Amino acid sequence: MLSICAITIYPIWYVIVNSLNDGMDAMKGGSIYWWPREFSLENYKAVFNNQGILTSFGVTVAKTVIGTIIHVFFTAMVAYAISRKDLYGRKLYMMIGIVTMFFSGGLIPYFLLIRDLGLFDNFLVYIIPTMFNFFHLIIFVSFFRELPTSLEEAAKMDGANDFTIFIRVIIPLSMPVIATIALFQGVYQWNDYFAGVIFVNDPSLQPIQTYLYKVVAESSSNQMMMNASGTIATKTVTSQSIKLATMVVTTLPIVLVYPFLQKYFVKGMLIGSVKG
Repeated sequence: MLSICAITIYPIWYVIVNSLNDGMDAMKGGSIYWWPREFSLENYKAVFNNQGILTSFGVTVAKTVIGTIIHVFFTAMVAYAISRKDLYGRKLYMMIGIVTMFFSGGLIPYFLLIRDLGLFDNFLVYIIPTMFNFFHLIIFVSFFRELPTSLEEAAKMDGANDFTIFIRVIIPLSMPVIATIALFQGVYQWNDYFAGVIFVNDPSLQPIQTYLYKVVAESSSNQMMMNASGTIATKTVTSQSIKLATMVVTTLPIVLVYPFLQKYFVKGMLIGSVKG
């Protein structure tokens, strides 16, 4: 187990070490495996002095927070309705949803749909298409079915309608599964770069992962280095060191948050596998 952990963690450590090393020194080759040979923060100064990265980071945080909240609420609301045995056509809805898990219209029809909905070059392209996920619905439904129906009956006797029951009874009791789905969707929103590449041309609306994708895809980062503050000693910064520092900046937040939510991730997978 320790060997597996070491094999998994070392590539991340290697990227961090080289991002903290002087760029020109790293180009000389040699052994920079465990600790920076010539410690330098110039790579990170170049990253954080670049306005494009700061804007992209803000877009990523906004779409992760807003998209996750809306996704959890909307999916939970639909799942609560599906979990009700008195819902007419419930089995048909489940069958239709299962089909969408295995078949899709393809990228071109999806692109045309996004364009016709007016979501191209629009921040809502990160929110509206991700409001619902059928796999997450299955996890929600499995959890809701375990809740005692007597709670709903008691709330109805007190005069509560279905929406009030959902907000004031079901949601407070569903925090474990809500945390699970929030983790799923939050990680997806943070790591998603595809929507920014396909549906967004405006640089001010592109998330940090799309920015990283473009930095890594390009053969050099000369434009980025030119946009950095003039006080940066660019002689110590290379395109490779910029890429490594950008990778660390984009992945570190979600890596730090994930261990605290891992127990919900495991529980959510068990709910989906046993009940789904």
